[in-house]
Amino acid sequence: MENKRIEAQYEALGISPKVYQFGAKIEHELAQRFLDIDKTAEFNQMKVIAAMQKNHVSAECFAMSNGYGYNDLGRDTLEKVYASCFGGEDALVRPQITCGTHALALALMSNLRPGDELLSPVGKPYDTLEEVIGIRPSKGSLAEYGISYRQVDLLPDGSFDYENIRKAINEKTRLVTIQRSKGYQTRPSLSVAKIGELITFVKSIKPDVLCMVDNCYGEFVEEREPLEVGADMIVGSLIKNPGGGLAPIGGYIVGKKECIENAAYRLTSPGLGKEVGASLNVISSFYQGLFQAPVVTAGALKGAIFAANIYEKLGFPVIPNGSESRHDIIQAVTLNSPEGLIAFCKGIQAAAPVDSYVTPEPWAMPGYDSEVIMAAGAFVQGSSIELSADGPLKPPYAVYFQGGLTWYHAKLGILMSLQKLYEQNLVNTNMM
Repeated sequence: MENKRIEAQYEALGISPKVYQFGAKIEHELAQRFLDIDKTAEFNQMKVIAAMQKNHVSAECFAMSNGYGYNDLGRDTLEKVYASCFGGEDALVRPQITCGTHALALALMSNLRPGDELLSPVGKPYDTLEEVIGIRPSKGSLAEYGISYRQVDLLPDGSFDYENIRKAINEKTRLVTIQRSKGYQTRPSLSVAKIGELITFVKSIKPDVLCMVDNCYGEFVEEREPLEVGADMIVGSLIKNPGGGLAPIGGYIVGKKECIENAAYRLTSPGLGKEVGASLNVISSFYQGLFQAPVVTAGALKGAIFAANIYEKLGFPVIPNGSESRHDIIQAVTLNSPEGLIAFCKGIQAAAPVDSYVTPEPWAMPGYDSEVIMAAGAFVQGSSIELSADGPLKPPYAVYFQGGLTWYHAKLGILMSLQKLYEQNLVNTNMM
């Protein structure tokens, strides 16, 4: 009787009985995996609490600062908490860092100098970094400052091409950037263990090279973070995993003290560094968001695994597949047609608590080389830890799904995406 009442609630939101029952069957099969995710969340929850207790977080830390922000207790304590939680010597966690791309650009531009070379041993970086690096010409790129770039693509099976990485490292190689998540690609995301193996290999060739990990979408998915396996810096956005859905803006860099000092001088000004930069009225959301992040991330991870199993059983290529281990919250689904991609995104939008009545349309989004369709009805604009889906309108028409502040909302989003494909006869109903 209880299940019928829940099913009726889904039906009231537009989910047909056939779609709901197919989803219920998949969910039942995932019970043990979901329990394992909860165990990881519990471990990480204790880790966050321990970091907050170690650094004496107090009610005074939540007070607003303005102006120069000198002696901002909340800001300075939060950065100590991030350093403790992620295993770094120091951290820069600021609302003045506007997004993940900004955080990455800041880390790169502050730790590279003219004549240095940047190496990506994991293939092409995320689209918005192409202009930062200068792969696509842009004002203020690394290339304009005389910083060169080379990359080594992954092997066809998604593993590292160690032979060509060895050849690529030279006397100019100063910084190696490792993107943990897949971005707009259908390659595997990287486990912390694999990242550690790569860092060990790189440093065996050139010990003084800096290894930076783009940690976006990966925080709290595993029990370890990349700094614990040899990375010099990790970089991410607070409107992704570590903000817990509460941070309204911001980014972070955690790692070696010198790297963080360089980044602080670049963010503010030489001679000022971390001493300035008021936390304004957002600092309490940074703390509370981090506190909630392990559980919020777990809900998003369950949604990604649910999506993988739903669409894999319907015959769509998915990365990661329905059974392999997970290292970020992103799920790629190749829909093979623009109609499928658009229908999927319309379903995610229709499941949102905010702007559910809006119809997403492809558009020429800044920083991308093709039209992109994005679906998100978020409390924070662009928040990737909230339920969202997006993808470039070009073959193979893959959609990248992520987020959900709760597992139940992620579940609704996936069912609604399937509902839209089902209504347009874009799925084989015999497989449901």
